[in-house]
Amino acid sequence: MRTIVFSLLAFATSLSAQNAPYDVFPAADPPYYRVRYEAKQAGELIFPVNYTIWIPPGVKSVRGVIVHQHGCGEGSCKSGLTGAFDLHWQALAKKHDCALLAPSYEQPDKADCQMWCDPRNGSAAAFQKCLVDLGAKSGHPELSKVPWALWGHSGGGHWAGGMVLTHPERVAAAWLRSGVPLLKANPDRSTIKTHTVPKAALQVPMMCNPGTKEGVTVKEGRFAGVWPANEEFFNAVRGQGGLVGVAVDPLTAHECGNARYLAIPWLDACLSVRLPKNSGDPLQAMPQEDVWLAPLLGTEAVPAAQFTSDANQAVWLPNEAVAKAWMPYVKDTQISDTTPPPAPTNLRVNGKELAWDAEADLESGIASFIIERDGQVIGTVPEQPKNPFGRPIFQGLQYSDTPAMPLVKMTFTDAKAEAGKQHAYRVTAVNTAGLKSK
Repeated sequence: MRTIVFSLLAFATSLSAQNAPYDVFPAADPPYYRVRYEAKQAGELIFPVNYTIWIPPGVKSVRGVIVHQHGCGEGSCKSGLTGAFDLHWQALAKKHDCALLAPSYEQPDKADCQMWCDPRNGSAAAFQKCLVDLGAKSGHPELSKVPWALWGHSGGGHWAGGMVLTHPERVAAAWLRSGVPLLKANPDRSTIKTHTVPKAALQVPMMCNPGTKEGVTVKEGRFAGVWPANEEFFNAVRGQGGLVGVAVDPLTAHECGNARYLAIPWLDACLSVRLPKNSGDPLQAMPQEDVWLAPLLGTEAVPAAQFTSDANQAVWLPNEAVAKAWMPYVKDTQISDTTPPPAPTNLRVNGKELAWDAEADLESGIASFIIERDGQVIGTVPEQPKNPFGRPIFQGLQYSDTPAMPLVKMTFTDAKAEAGKQHAYRVTAVNTAGLKSK
């Protein structure tokens, strides 16, 4: 995979049918694959949609599909074009022999987002069709049958939650960042159709993840209605014994911030249990003996046996490890990490140009690389890692938690290398917790 990655970073111009801002995106050569569907008539998906998938190289049979679903509006929809190229999310997918899928719904500016973020308006059918077509392209026809792990932001959270409520038998787990499906009609938003909660959906692990400035501590503004909707959804599902938690981001409004550093280990814990051992078997149930609970909007979790209040009003956490990540996250998002990232591999030198491969650290991703020549540090890639929404990260981050465009390359130019002289180079990975690879 890693020697191929560099050829994928050049951008490709789209087919003429696509309009700005959806007409420029990374090329999708194996292990990436892409399909695109034009808009359909009313009653089906009325927007074009572009699906890109990454298949872990060497995987014999895909066990599940992790879906990274953007939010509403042109900016968020466009950001979906790079979602499958995210090295950190790929690390989660690779661990579980899962594919990583990122849709990009080509929603026109100011169009009604409900026309795709409600899966009943054609996006669920288009999603399932893409798994058949991508399965044929990639040589993995099992894609159309395996379970789904869903992450969604804003309207994508509405979509992911809606998929739980309409297809609970297929969903291994769902993370709902700043968006949930509505269970009661909202007269101020009459275009939003309500959902009901089937019994099977109560067995699907879900996490509601609003920002504190979305109605928790900031009660006014554009996103003030996010928390009331999340609270209503949580109370309705948890009140029936559903496996749902709440992790309020204490630093943000609608941006995703550092959510991935809790979302990825949470999904890791759920996938470790839920994915069936044999392809085609039903999803496994989450064990009850490992559960930790916390008061809603609280910051301390305890084993379920030690929780003295009503469990059906408590934040549900699947196990001790997740609970111990959840507690610092809801305080300041600073989840600790003691595991250094994997060391880069396949360092190549061509004149003054260096290139290498690297996989992300599952716990903390990649922040940067340190370049040494003859034992001396001569640079870092990138020079100054940036992220306006959270921890600085190698690939950068867009509003809906996807790599910045254009994609950053794992390359470095040693402009001061002496011609004809042999140099010894070393590349070290640094994760977002500041830990260095060996």
